[in-house]
Order: sequence, then structure tokens, then C-alpha cells
Amino acid sequence: MPRPTFPSYADRCGWNAMLPPRTPRPALHGNHRADFAVVGAGFTGLAAARRLAELHPQARIIVLEATEVGEGSSGRNSGFASPTDIPGGTSPAALASAAAQDRFGEEGFNWLVALTQQHNIDCGLHLSGRIKGAATERGEAIVRSMLATVQSLGLPHALLGPDEMEQRIGTRYYRLGLFTEGGYLLDPAALIRGLADSLPENIQLHEASPLQTLRRDGPHWRLETPAATVTAPTVVMATNAAIKQFGHLRDRIVTIHTYAAISAPVAPSTFGTQSSWGLLSCHRLGTTVRRVGPDRLMVRSLYAYENGLPEPRVRDELRRRFHRRYPALAHIDLEHVWGGTTALTLNGAPWWGQLDQGLYGFAGCNGSGIVKGTVLGKRLAEQIAGQDSTADILAAFGTPNRIAPEPFRTLGFHTIAAIERRRAGAES
Repeated sequence: MPRPTFPSYADRCGWNAMLPPRTPRPALHGNHRADFAVVGAGFTGLAAARRLAELHPQARIIVLEATEVGEGSSGRNSGFASPTDIPGGTSPAALASAAAQDRFGEEGFNWLVALTQQHNIDCGLHLSGRIKGAATERGEAIVRSMLATVQSLGLPHALLGPDEMEQRIGTRYYRLGLFTEGGYLLDPAALIRGLADSLPENIQLHEASPLQTLRRDGPHWRLETPAATVTAPTVVMATNAAIKQFGHLRDRIVTIHTYAAISAPVAPSTFGTQSSWGLLSCHRLGTTVRRVGPDRLMVRSLYAYENGLPEPRVRDELRRRFHRRYPALAHIDLEHVWGGTTALTLNGAPWWGQLDQGLYGFAGCNGSGIVKGTVLGKRLAEQIAGQDSTADILAAFGTPNRIAPEPFRTLGFHTIAAIERRRAGAES
């Protein structure tokens, strides 16, 4: 049996399940030649393909998607998207790094907004603000450190105690929250579906067409799927963690499985007076929650290294986190439960650029895939077209450090994860 080259999910993405049915693009068959081949129809791949089409309107561009648009990792995230973020401190280095990344974030976000308006993509994109929540004493210290940063920078904010948190989001589970105004929420499956269905005419998108082999064929690359062959001089690998299956970046990225669920509908007043909100944990292994429409809650938590967790355990753990925050809803079950993968790097920097002659890639979104993936896919296309932005990208994001080889990598991950889970405590 051929080795798997892409994440295969047994569960249906909850965001996608709640949308109207969509007819997928047909799988690719036969032998084809293209000027550009893009592997992966997520945010990065579609951004790269779209920008290549803009820069080369006469080129033939083929996009290969292994599964169905909306069922891949891009449709399985939490739907947080922001052009800027709170700096990691007030030192000159921290502020300069944040400013550099924010410039790229604004570029990617503004491009996405323009595309949703141009093509009438109804993905529920709206400004909601963002809450950083703390349920523990350690978490409270982190939130107060962030408070000092936003105060020193004069950023609009509100510090929320248990009473204010209960009023806004309907629970006293959190002992402290920091609300800032810069956060946006959206339906990620609706967005990626809309982007896929509004591609320029010189882009051919084929779903259910997983790349199985990639190899040099003279001056070109030869891509083979179960039913087709594509020959192209330039290839963009936009498969995030799955790029390791083709021999690239195995010493730079690891695959992380994470899980989410959306509750059954409840009375709208249950989730507070703020009509839309998203809460991020102050701990990196903590639980993310957000209001979905007027009457549902999304909860995202759990992390697994390289291999997924059993579905019964996932459902049980996510249900427990939901009910712990909203004990009065212990009779309400989770209607949709799903998993997704992302690629993490040791120092949080993405890998971006040229892998080989005519071969380019991006991996390591580190959980910030919508905006970061979009702008880096766009910039990757511009680099291919000769508009070199390598220096700017590296200056803003850095490069990922090498990761220890096996078995030390697995041992290290599980050791650190165990420590962090203990530190997270009630934040999980």
C-alpha cells in the first residue's frame, strides 16, 4: 500500500458540515503540462496560485488538492484572523519584530478582505475583539504582563474580572481576562470554499487528487496522482506538515494534531451579552473557546504529536472542557467534533522559500494559518516571478531552528508536553 502523503480525517469538519452542500471540482485524469503546479488548496496554496495568475495571466496553473476544499486543515481551524498582534514586550527588539510581522499581517488581511468583497464570499468575517483569558494564578500573571504592554503602547483595552467575564461570555470560570479590539472572527470553511470557487480562469483546481510522487524529469518536475501526471517547470508545495512526506524539512517541523467541537444550540443568553467573542488561553496548551452565531459554542483543545487520538477520547475530553466552563449546560452535548493538523517549528518561525530548482514551499504556520499563510503564499508567488522579498520575510519571521533527530525528538516533545500540561492546569 502506498505511504500516505496527506492528512486523512475520518471525521467531517464541523464548519463544513454546517454549510450548504458544495460540488467539488473533479479529480484530475490523464497527462498534463502546466507552467505552474501548486500542491494544496489551503490558504497558502490558493494565495500562491491566485497571485501567480495575476502576475502571469497567460500561464496555465494546476492546483492539486488531496481531499475536498473545506475538509482540509484550512477549514478545520478556529476561525481567528487578525492583521496585527500584541507585541511580546516593550523592548526595542520586541517592538521592531512585532511591527515587521504586523506589516505582513496587514497586507495579507487586507488582501483577504478585498477578495471577500470582490467575490461576495459570505464567511461571516467581522470585528469581534479578542479576549486573553486566565483561569489560574499563573495565567493571571501572564495576563497582567500583557496588560502592562498594551497600557504602555496606549492600545485600547479592557481588563475583565470574573463579574465582567460572566457578563460578556456567560461564565465565571476565568478569574481574569484582557479584551483588546484587534481581533476578527470568521467561518474558515466558508472562506476557503469561497476562495477556491472564485479562482481566475487560468487556474485549474482538481480535488480528490493527492500527490503521490514528486521527482525531477529533466528541466521539469513530474507530479503523479492516482489518475494523472502533471509536468511543470515550477512547483509550489503548500502542504504544510505533509511536505515531510516528500523528503523536505524533516529536521525543521513536526506535525501536531489538535481538536475542536461545536455544541448543539442553546439559549442565546447563555453565552453572555457580547454577541460575538473569541477567547484565547494565556497558556499555549490551553483551551480556545468562541461563540458561534447566537446559540453555539466552539471549544478547541488537545494536542497530539505526529499521530492522532482516538475519537471517543477526543469527544470525552472536549465535552469535559465545555461543561467545566459552563456547568449549567452539562445536559448539552457536542454536535460536531473534528480534528486537524498543523506544523510547528522549534522557535515558532515558518519555513518559506526555495527548496530546489523550480521547487518552492511554505511550512510551519504554527497555528496562525489564515493571515500568515495567505500573505506568505502571495509573497512566494512574487518571489517566483522575480520580485524577491526573501530578505524582508526572513527579517520579519526568522528561520526555523533544526530539531533533534529521533528518538530524542519524540522523547523531548512528550517531556515538554507533560510539563506544560501540568503548568496549564485549569487553563486546559
